[in-house]
Amino acid sequence: MVPSLKVLLALAFAFLLVLQFLSLPGDIADDVRRAPEAAHVLWPLLVAEELWVLCFQAVIVCTWRLLTMVKADRIFSEAAFRWVNGIVAAFAVAWLALAALAAYLTAIIYFTPELRDPGTPLALFGVVLLGAVFVLVMLVLRALLRQATALRSDLEAVI
Repeated sequence: MVPSLKVLLALAFAFLLVLQFLSLPGDIADDVRRAPEAAHVLWPLLVAEELWVLCFQAVIVCTWRLLTMVKADRIFSEAAFRWVNGIVAAFAVAWLALAALAAYLTAIIYFTPELRDPGTPLALFGVVLLGAVFVLVMLVLRALLRQATALRSDLEAVI
């Protein structure tokens, strides 16, 4: 299962590289050319999207390293926490970028009378809330790994 997952991670990483350097910048630049009055929304969106892609690339690298540790039967070691902490940090940074973008877009919607729609800020709040839940779940999983690592160390000491 580990080799198959590594192939998929490599493909996902390659896909994210294409997005990062070709698709996202080209798409936003084209949108700005067609609607220059929306540039104040589009450029921050590009920054957030690029940061999200970078965070997911970091998650892929950390996951790859963890899979290597699984295959070597070293996943329940202190060395694994560096990679797990990298995943948690990447998700936290992505969540902060999401929260900042949501706050920025909500402010634009609030101060632009023709855009006022309570549904959009509410939807943005919901996405930010779900992102926070995801980051907290990752923290719980890290704590579970810590407990499992401690239990394995205790078992190895007994045996």
